[in-house]
Amino acid sequence: MTGRASPLTLDLSGLDNCFSRTIYAPGRGADKGLHREWHYLDTGDELSRLGVPVIGTVLAVHGNPTWSYLWRALLTGSVEAAKQGSPAWRIVAVDQLEMGFSERTDVHRPLAQRVVDLAAFTDAISLTSRVVTLGHDWGGVVSLGWAIGHQQELAGVMLLNTAVHHPKGTPIPAPLRLAGARGVLATSTVCTPAFLETTLALASPALDSAVKDAYRAPYRSASRRSGIGGFVADIPVGAVHESSGELERIAEGVAGLDVPALILWGPRDPIFGDRYLADLVDRLPQADVHRFEGAGHLIAEDAPYADSVLTWLDDNVDRLSDRPATSLRASLAPAKPDNVPFRPLWHRLDERRHDDDTAVIDMSTHGGRGSRHVSWRQLADRVHRLASGLTAIDVKQGQRISLLIPPGPTLTAVMYACLRIGAVVVVADAGLGVKGLTRAVRGTWPDFVIGEARGLVAACALGWPGVRISTARLPRVTTAALGVSYCLSDLLTMGADTPLPTPPRAEDEAAILFTSGSTGPAKGVVYRHAQLSALRDVLSNHFDVTADTGIVSGFAPFALLGPALGTRSITPRMDVSSPRTLTAKAVAAAVRESRAGIVFLSPAAILNVVATAGGLTHSDRVELRGVHTFLSTGAPVSAELLVSANALMPNATPHTPYGMTECLLVTDITLDGIRAAAAENDTGVCVGTPIDANRVLICALDMEGRAAGVPNTQTGVLGEIVISAPHLKDHYDRLWMTDRAAVRDTRRGSDSPEERWHRTGDVGHLDHLGRLWVEGRLPHVIVTANGPIAPVGAEQDVEHVPAVRRAAVVGVGPHRLRQAVAVVETVPPTSRPGLASPDVTAAVRASTGLPLVAVLAVPELPMDIRHNSKIDRSRLSEWAERALAGGKLTAP
Repeated sequence: MTGRASPLTLDLSGLDNCFSRTIYAPGRGADKGLHREWHYLDTGDELSRLGVPVIGTVLAVHGNPTWSYLWRALLTGSVEAAKQGSPAWRIVAVDQLEMGFSERTDVHRPLAQRVVDLAAFTDAISLTSRVVTLGHDWGGVVSLGWAIGHQQELAGVMLLNTAVHHPKGTPIPAPLRLAGARGVLATSTVCTPAFLETTLALASPALDSAVKDAYRAPYRSASRRSGIGGFVADIPVGAVHESSGELERIAEGVAGLDVPALILWGPRDPIFGDRYLADLVDRLPQADVHRFEGAGHLIAEDAPYADSVLTWLDDNVDRLSDRPATSLRASLAPAKPDNVPFRPLWHRLDERRHDDDTAVIDMSTHGGRGSRHVSWRQLADRVHRLASGLTAIDVKQGQRISLLIPPGPTLTAVMYACLRIGAVVVVADAGLGVKGLTRAVRGTWPDFVIGEARGLVAACALGWPGVRISTARLPRVTTAALGVSYCLSDLLTMGADTPLPTPPRAEDEAAILFTSGSTGPAKGVVYRHAQLSALRDVLSNHFDVTADTGIVSGFAPFALLGPALGTRSITPRMDVSSPRTLTAKAVAAAVRESRAGIVFLSPAAILNVVATAGGLTHSDRVELRGVHTFLSTGAPVSAELLVSANALMPNATPHTPYGMTECLLVTDITLDGIRAAAAENDTGVCVGTPIDANRVLICALDMEGRAAGVPNTQTGVLGEIVISAPHLKDHYDRLWMTDRAAVRDTRRGSDSPEERWHRTGDVGHLDHLGRLWVEGRLPHVIVTANGPIAPVGAEQDVEHVPAVRRAAVVGVGPHRLRQAVAVVETVPPTSRPGLASPDVTAAVRASTGLPLVAVLAVPELPMDIRHNSKIDRSRLSEWAERALAGGKLTAP
């Protein structure tokens, strides 16, 4: 007979004793005919005391070597949420047998036994419906095993770092190999607390001593640690292991679960890396996924997982309460809009496939051989043959291919080949640096990597995933050393007789483009085919691109769009990862070579083009007179800089569109528009009006500096900029919480349910003519006692001071009592950071109506590497705070 639940008093940091219970439950499997004592944490009685209706139960299962204490934040947080009126979920966090404060039985418990153990426990506490499982580490596998066997009761699944499949031929993670080695297993896991202490040391930031002691509490002696060793011994290291079959059964069963799912992940996990996340996503494609950058194996300690779990439960309460009538998997992709014609990105390339005119020009050819011209016929043929070759090596629709190729004909052909067969291209700018690139590539976990030797060396050295394909045939020794499986020449041969698959649909994923990382860790932005085609169309329509236009692209995102636009394109001689390497002479040479009428430049590129104009010859200047349009996007460009650039291209109309990786073209303004806006009293940078069908709204800031208003078009109101466009990104890759924040409350300002919206994180206002003025980033808003202040207006004032080259205005002090500080680069530059001279300080303070508590001078303001134009104000704020508090005056 099942015993009644009894309280168990535990005096441990952060754990409310009212949740602690024990119960005797009839055993199953190896425990058949016996009763076992289970310890668990349960909010059920507290919810009953509150008198709130319970939606369902979250069954939380810990891993090794933790125990139910792992879930304390979720238990407390769920009760507090219920008190505030949120849907109430009962949380049951169990200690597995041999673990935590549950019974030590000395019974061998392989994976299959642990799954039936959990079923015995849930029967004992009468869990019969609307159960959402939650598991971490081994608890993830065990909870999924329970879920597969209880699909009538199952409402959803939630997972923290875990794995259900390990690829054949790949060794298990090194820490587990060491812990499980003969002669080490018992010593490291049972006889000593080494395995437990090593696990606790993985937390970042480090756990405080009281929390560590709480985790140690059930494992004070070797006899209490037998379960830790048992779990390590049960890791299936091969097909003959006794738990291998059960793990395979669970892995196959997970792929059949058609319920809402949430996966929260700590990528800095030496045990469960992103390889295992990618496998889980393949098996649970309907899952909402969020990777907490910086979190590791103990994600429950490293990240606010409980808030995420409760938010997800709240968002999905209807789906979790009632089983949907239709399959979740069948409705993963957004529906294609009715009556909207779809022409894929390669449509115009196909139209010109028999054309011998030039399509792409490469001016960065190595070896001094001059420029390389590729015709439309050659490009279309190469794209077709590469697409066939990729199909021949079994690249499937939806698989990810990371491209480590600099802009030029090879990248263009490879990218269009990937898109044609429905593969998802992953593009991360080399400007992210080694760490940023590693984070980007490993985070997306591509199935294939195509790159030049330099990129493949990095992929090999840094352990980037994916089958490796080289752009050129490498020496045999190099091929073996880099783990290269194919080269592009192999694909051309292998695909000779391979038919192309059915083209991807408008709603299929097409590309993952990474943000610059200038405002935090770079994010993967997912575009579907329909959105890429919409971007092509808005660019073509707005700038009147024709077959004869020709484009010089000194801005990487646009270098690949020439074939999509049906016009020739050229990348000038430059290092595309460092825009400041582009010179005026290189632009003139590119215009001469391509007869281009449009020039795309990044803000940093324009700076250097203007700075190197002295090297232009008369012939160069004549060529530049043929340009009719030039534009710069990626960051605001001053009127003065546009005037200087316009002097080099005197017949061109200068444009400076406002956009971002998430939506490359939102608004646009010309030099004449900037001059007209200068007559207004508005603060910030005027970036013009929305392009075509794009829409811009403002979500007003409250006194706390939060974007809390209803998005609208009211003029003169400082707030977060909210945008909508046909070519707006679909979502962020594996960043569900970021996605959710980006669309929060945007429907309240929408006129149509079909419109997709995005919170940009930029702040600004709309004027009486509908023009958008950008005034900074939301995290850089200075929240004073009198309300929020955006930094850009004051920075513009300060930069009018003759002694100031560039300025940043940042806040110091406590929230809602912040004070403004100006940090400036001076003319001439100062040799060391410190307080600005009295004369400069006086001039700066007199230039702006914003009270400044200090003016600091630095040799150079910190800038992001990719744009060389975005000041890192968050870093400057922290530096200024330290400097004014008497800290050592180092460079910011």
